[in-house]
Amino acid sequence: MQTAVPLLREIERLPQPYLLFLGDIVEPAYAKTAFGLRDWARERCIGEFACHGGTVSAGLAPMTPAQARAAGARSLVIGVANPGGRIPDSWLPSLLQALEAGLDLVGGMHARLGGIAALSGAATRFGRRLIDLREPPRDIPVASGAKRSGKRLLTMGTDCALGKKYTALALARAFAARGIDADFRATGQTGILIAGGGIPMDAVVSDFAAGAAEMLSPDAAADHWDVIEGQGSLFHPAYAGVSLALLHGSQPDVVVVCHQPGRERVLGHPGFALPGIEETIALALQLGSRTNPAIRCAGVSLNTSHLDEADALRLLANESERLGCAVADPMRGGAAFEQLVEDCLV
Repeated sequence: MQTAVPLLREIERLPQPYLLFLGDIVEPAYAKTAFGLRDWARERCIGEFACHGGTVSAGLAPMTPAQARAAGARSLVIGVANPGGRIPDSWLPSLLQALEAGLDLVGGMHARLGGIAALSGAATRFGRRLIDLREPPRDIPVASGAKRSGKRLLTMGTDCALGKKYTALALARAFAARGIDADFRATGQTGILIAGGGIPMDAVVSDFAAGAAEMLSPDAAADHWDVIEGQGSLFHPAYAGVSLALLHGSQPDVVVVCHQPGRERVLGHPGFALPGIEETIALALQLGSRTNPAIRCAGVSLNTSHLDEADALRLLANESERLGCAVADPMRGGAAFEQLVEDCLV
């Protein structure tokens, strides 16, 4: 039996807690769903499970599906976001093992669980569910470009998988801590699992993608903030379309540009150099001004997870001076992040 979970406030129906599935990946950047759930919904994660040959870990207790089910897990969540959103044949024995152990399967891949005959047959046989998150809502309108009430912030990146979701979550949490009415608006499968709803933007037919962004952040009170999770990059050779649709449709008042220092080539596309932070800011403001002429960049979010504390703080300070704006790592917090929050709210 296949179940679609398309829009807001429906994720509460998912069977929890989760066993996180890491497949056989060897590139940590492709485990962003597992890492996101570990970091932002740890209480819902009971352990992790990988195929033979996989080298990536989320740092949770390794468990077989049977062990996880005995410990209380109710579903296996595919924690991988690989190029093209594929479910390779090498994963099928592990996924079938989870169904046989009594776990439902939850996937956010482009490949639908219910479209794989071996899985759908096993789900029927064992009385389990196949739950696909990457299903957009029906009847998405074409974007109008009309101005909406409320305030909006969009995170944008120089590349994929470098901190747009984490930055948006951290900013939404910081806004709420200051008593500001704010919502995190999820646009990808990991964010949807964390937030309890959203729209998987990269599964929307391209003509309706900007309309989906409008739908995701509707009219709101004048002092309400929607903090919108960015996707892809305006410079990305494959995913720039979804980035532009989000930019036009969300009509952000504020953008925060995200970057990982030291990354020089586009993830998964090594033939393309990563754009600079300044280039990304300039293009975001140029294109974003089409639907919001008042758009501004409040600052930059750097993913410094690969640096020690002293080097990270030195880099943040140097980049802030060089760029002339707030530069912070939201996961480190501190004075730099507080300044970024202040500059977003100006």
